[in-house]
Amino acid sequence: MTTDTQVSALIQAVVKATSSDSLLTAVEDLAAIGDPVAIPTLIEVLGFNNPGAAVAAVDGLIRIGPLCVDALLEQLDAHNYGARAWAVRALAGIGDPRALDILLESAVEDIALSVRRAAARGLGKINWHLLPIEAIAPAQSQTLVALLKVTTDSEWIVRYAAIVGLQGLLMAMDGAQEASRSQICECVVAIGKEDESLAVRARAWFVQQQLPQLFGNSAAGHQQDWQSALELLYQRKSSEKPLPEGDPRRFLNLVG
Repeated sequence: MTTDTQVSALIQAVVKATSSDSLLTAVEDLAAIGDPVAIPTLIEVLGFNNPGAAVAAVDGLIRIGPLCVDALLEQLDAHNYGARAWAVRALAGIGDPRALDILLESAVEDIALSVRRAAARGLGKINWHLLPIEAIAPAQSQTLVALLKVTTDSEWIVRYAAIVGLQGLLMAMDGAQEASRSQICECVVAIGKEDESLAVRARAWFVQQQLPQLFGNSAAGHQQDWQSALELLYQRKSSEKPLPEGDPRRFLNLVG
């Protein structure tokens, strides 16, 4: 157990660091203890021009968890974009629904692909049970809309993160949200066929393979149903593709 004196010494090491390397080491040591007393110092580090130290600070804030959320949300009002971006990454890793609005906004609109990526992944890790029961389904619907939009991001790494987020959301949804779950499955199938990035398609294929396992104890009995549903979705997507000029199938409706 870390004493107050030890925590104070670790904080002072951060404050008195005289080089990038010494700052990184000091922040890593402070982050490792996971003590809430370190929150203000770790958040201050997010505004330093030292990416390595910022990564360590984010890790420390995530380790501390929900106790950081209010302070991080206040950090978002700062004019320092770098600090704001790191704060979003920390909020994404913590998964507290108090940060849902900023994660939704960041996943869709942030100028930095790394922030959009972190926010999209974070949307799949929200601890929904912390919300009132009646607020969960509407919040998940908002999240679904945002993640579906992020699947069209211009950067493949952000689209990849959107699939990860969709998988997490799918796992969190209950049986009463069948329409939303089906929408996620259709989206994943389409991405697995159509995305220009092999990495993104591969992640979509992975989710498709996991679908039976994502539905609890009933998965074994319904595995064939899911496979059949996926086949139907594939067939439907194929039928929606326009036939090339000269293909005889274009004229079937004109015959007999």
